[in-house]
Amino acid sequence: MSDPASPAPSPVPSGTVPSGTAPSGTVPLVASQLAGSVRELLDWLSEVAPRRDRDDEVAALVLGHLGDAGRSTSVVSREIAPFEQVNLQVALSAWAAEPGRTVDVQGLALSEEYGPTSLQDIVHGEVNGPLRLSAPDIVDLPSGPDRTTACWRSALLLVRDDRGPYVLLVRGPSQHDPRLSVQVAGLETAAAQDVQRELSELRTQLSVYRGQLLELQPGGGIVFPELPATAREDVVLPEQVLRRIERHTLDVAARRADLQAAGQHLKRGLLLYGPPGTGKTHTTRYVVQQLAGSTVFLLSGPALHMVDMVTSLARELAPAVLVLEDVDLVAEDRGFGDGPHPVLFSLLDAMDGAAADADLLFLLTTNRADLLEPALAARPGRVDVAVEIDLPDPDARRRLFDVYTRGVPLEVDEADVDAVVERTEGVTASFIKELVRRAVLESLHATPGPLTTVSGEHLSLALDDLLDSTQAVTRALLGVPADQSAPPMGPPLGMPEPGLPFDRGFAGHRGAGWMTYGLDDDPL
Repeated sequence: MSDPASPAPSPVPSGTVPSGTAPSGTVPLVASQLAGSVRELLDWLSEVAPRRDRDDEVAALVLGHLGDAGRSTSVVSREIAPFEQVNLQVALSAWAAEPGRTVDVQGLALSEEYGPTSLQDIVHGEVNGPLRLSAPDIVDLPSGPDRTTACWRSALLLVRDDRGPYVLLVRGPSQHDPRLSVQVAGLETAAAQDVQRELSELRTQLSVYRGQLLELQPGGGIVFPELPATAREDVVLPEQVLRRIERHTLDVAARRADLQAAGQHLKRGLLLYGPPGTGKTHTTRYVVQQLAGSTVFLLSGPALHMVDMVTSLARELAPAVLVLEDVDLVAEDRGFGDGPHPVLFSLLDAMDGAAADADLLFLLTTNRADLLEPALAARPGRVDVAVEIDLPDPDARRRLFDVYTRGVPLEVDEADVDAVVERTEGVTASFIKELVRRAVLESLHATPGPLTTVSGEHLSLALDDLLDSTQAVTRALLGVPADQSAPPMGPPLGMPEPGLPFDRGFAGHRGAGWMTYGLDDDPL
């Protein structure tokens, strides 16, 4: 074998194979030449491969730290939900600081065009592209309200503790690879699994999400939103409806110990259904703000696709609440009529997978309960209670007007308010809120300068504008049917009440199911 310092011999064979049909007696010669060429190629590769390892500073560093264990042990990997990246960083920082452990952190530089690399690639010299050491790549992620934490996007950890020397590769989500993973090399499999378990336990113990209000982003990130303060008097619902909601949410949380002692489950599902704009989201805000100490996850739109991963995290951080907004949109993604949508199944599976004694509240809202009822009725027990949030009656419209005019300098008499209540038959809470805003605008347009008063005339002008025949689409956007200015009270046309027993139920689901409550029901 040649000197490693000298150029490698060429693998090109010294002879050539004649073209055309080989004459008799030349086949053994050709085979011999081919065999010789293959031997020369293998010799050349055996010299180049070790030299490549020596030239690769990352492989040299890793193998120098691990010794013989670098290639004689398996790499043990674990994938983690991408939104757990900040908790992984917190766990790694605490784990690295434990007594008796030293950790040298290195960054890795590799252009994304070469794709992700792994510890397996590094220790065996199979990295696809020029991999170099660098400062760790950092991404700043939310770790609390008005707080962020610097997290490793990609980092190599050279570790030494009572297990001996080993290496961790932390690889965070990137543009071309949304996964988050931790890989361990240099230890026997059982020991590497112990490392993964320690990090997992620390992620849960030190989670920055515990007890916080969290909102899942479509790309998989998590933010800490600030919801408007919502008191009980801000929730304009019939008392028996609001009390029923509280009994199945707040009261269960308050009496969890008594329920557990009696062998009763804590996991529960509550569905709020009704036309758009009637206050379902507003009601969920009130509920979650009363559950002090619970971890609250808000999911809507594309974020609903992550419900299985979020439910797993919620179980670890219980007591927890999962607010799933507009679940009917999940059912409509690919046409519920052609078969259940996989995301809806994921939701039901997630609710199934949670232990009965886990203090988890699934709080669902929908504008189209008829799309969900067959799937929920086919798997009873996922949703315990369904409560209708209907269009506001005259008393509710008056209370809504009072709520939305707080802070507004009103100069109106009782007759003005009565006129508003009478003319807004069949509208939504959103409509009343927009009416007040437009009345303020009418006052500002009429009187230059700062806002002084909002009169009954301003209210009347604003209501005339909203009920004008040219504003049908605007009314539709506020939850009022577009083809009429003041729809009749009651459920919109074509929206059956879910969960009705026997002759009033859906075909194929008669008597199955889950409970529904409206205004006519007596409270529990």
